[in-house]
Amino acid sequence: MRRLLTTSLAMAALAWLSATAYGADKTLAIVVKGLDNPFFEQINLGCQKWNAENASSGYKCLYTGPASSADEAGEVQIVEDLLNRPDVVAIAISPSNAPLMANLLKKAQPKIPVMTIDADLSAADAGLRKTYLGTDNYLMGVKFAEHLKKLKPEGGTVCLQLGNVAADNINQRAAGTRDTLSGKKGIERLAGEGGWTEIDGCPVFTNDQIDLANQQMADTFTAHPDLTAFMLIGGWAQFAPQAYAGVTDQVMDKLKSKTLAIVAGDTLPPQMDALKAGRSHVQVGQRPFEMGYRAPTVMIELIEGKTVEPIIFTGLDECTQETAETCIAK
Repeated sequence: MRRLLTTSLAMAALAWLSATAYGADKTLAIVVKGLDNPFFEQINLGCQKWNAENASSGYKCLYTGPASSADEAGEVQIVEDLLNRPDVVAIAISPSNAPLMANLLKKAQPKIPVMTIDADLSAADAGLRKTYLGTDNYLMGVKFAEHLKKLKPEGGTVCLQLGNVAADNINQRAAGTRDTLSGKKGIERLAGEGGWTEIDGCPVFTNDQIDLANQQMADTFTAHPDLTAFMLIGGWAQFAPQAYAGVTDQVMDKLKSKTLAIVAGDTLPPQMDALKAGRSHVQVGQRPFEMGYRAPTVMIELIEGKTVEPIIFTGLDECTQETAETCIAK
């Protein structure tokens, strides 16, 4: 009897310590690629709005990630730590390195629902998550290309700026862009198909580093003065407005005359300012705030065993210089 009482007290103490350490609410974790990227801060704002509206739900939305978007191993470690926390009851992950994250999930065999947000696992690893909430990234690439073809119907030379080489969402956008420009499926590099050729040295990979993205643009413009189009498959360079302004200053005459076209991803406020200032011609935007706001509800549905679609798309906003004042979904 004494042993049973001692065991019960120990278990009660452990429960009390867990509640003290992590709070009484059950945690719904959102892990992004890096806290240094302002795109992900919009996901955080959505998460915090959900918290404000659901304060008495018994759940809380936790937004976290590595300090740097370049820290793939750090993101994996954060996910592993969260999977071992007793208060975490579901997790949404934006994997920077999809294969690396898949390896962790295979090894960990999580007992809680795991979903992806913003970026997905590869098709081969999709069974490791319950659902994906975010952008139709292939369609986003298609939209990039459709707008570029309107700007440059005769084709020309192009440079694609990508992020992490193993980021499935960016690779899907690149595939949609190349397929649509070329008119063929499965083009790995444009070499005249559809009138478009990728220049030597491209694509360039930013590894999600904003300063590197701007330097790559500047170097490309200098090395290829006759370039027809530069495509930011993600918005990295534009997340540093002053640096981006400095880079585009060197080609403003070409941008105004549309001799050089810039098509870019995302529609954060500084990016829309750049569009209105003529520093890009098209911005195809995702809806990160909606992702962060909807993710906790989806996680609760998974916890409760409700039917959730394997893919939940959040839509796109297509903005040109002519529609910049009205193109963002309300």
